[in-house]
Amino acid sequence: MTRIYFSATVAISLIVLASTWLQVTQAIKFDLAAQEKGEDVPLCISHYVEDETNVVVKVKAGPGPNQKVSVEVTDDSIHQNQLWRKDSMNEEWQRGSFLTKQAGDIVACFSNILSDGYKPDPRYTRAIELDFDIGSETIDYAKLAEKEKLKPMELELRKLEDMVSDIVDNMEHLQAREVKMRNTNESTNERVKWFSTLTMVVLVTLGLWQIFYLKRFFRKKRLID
Repeated sequence: MTRIYFSATVAISLIVLASTWLQVTQAIKFDLAAQEKGEDVPLCISHYVEDETNVVVKVKAGPGPNQKVSVEVTDDSIHQNQLWRKDSMNEEWQRGSFLTKQAGDIVACFSNILSDGYKPDPRYTRAIELDFDIGSETIDYAKLAEKEKLKPMELELRKLEDMVSDIVDNMEHLQAREVKMRNTNESTNERVKWFSTLTMVVLVTLGLWQIFYLKRFFRKKRLID
């Protein structure tokens, strides 16, 4: 009995450790060069998200004098709807949350504008950190545990359940895309087959017509019987 209990405890611990390791995310870090106002070209980073999905965008800008960093998050629709915007970024994490209405890329565009009187220079840069939390990653489990009075093990299992649910959703999405791509490939192959058949028929017809035409031409010129 003790051995069974120990094995179950180890298994649950390994599951919890795996879920914790899988949920660790690394923010995207890069240096954003400063540009003059009116001549700036935004630097954009995109991330694909399914429809009806909760998304939290977290952004932080490092120190940099005489530079103003702004971020705007939009979707990739024709209208490029604005989902979140933040001006005058600082060294504290800024959070923007929203619910996607359609599947597609969400695009975060950054601008770093110099103050009046300053010219672009390699030393004028600010370090940017960007992190996307999607689906279950947006859940505040501390508040959830307090609200539902969950024990530590129950909380970890809830995290694991949400993570597995996200994985299942992603697998179903990949499966749907695979089916769509397979149908497209089969349709393309069918069209190629008919096009190849039509091409062969046209070539054979032209060849026969050319033979009969030349034969008739040579007989008319009395070059052959």
